[in-house]
Amino acid sequence: MAGGKRYWLMKSEPGVYSIADLQRHGTTCWDGVRNYQARNFMRDDMRVGDEVFFYHSNAQPMGIYGVAKVVRAGYPDHTALDSSDKHYDPKSDPANPTWMMVDIGYVGTFKEPITLAALKQTPGLEKMLVIQRGSRLSVQQVTPEEWAIVMRLG
Repeated sequence: MAGGKRYWLMKSEPGVYSIADLQRHGTTCWDGVRNYQARNFMRDDMRVGDEVFFYHSNAQPMGIYGVAKVVRAGYPDHTALDSSDKHYDPKSDPANPTWMMVDIGYVGTFKEPITLAALKQTPGLEKMLVIQRGSRLSVQQVTPEEWAIVMRLG
């Protein structure tokens, strides 16, 4: 997928940050990610213009609630250096940042969420990471084929 548009799914608990919050704010930084694989996606792979499914986890119902896009590529996550922030990491070094974030912008909200149950029942999505048992990454890759199928559902 080098050079072309990429597709992602980003998870957030709606009580922490929701698609409605993103709609209200227009853009936000995606901070506080403390998983190396998710960090690597944001640091190395996410590009301005990439499209993002906004997924509500720990919600009723869990599922994809809308679409966003990457509006700023990876840069150091300032919350890792702020001792008053819940995402503070005392091992972080400003000269060699451990944690990264991207900025995303609001694109739209689906009329109805595309629930996890619906994703699991949709042909062509059998390998989608979000429906795999034990898949807990907050930033996940989505194939162009999966993106097209989910967009048709929405």
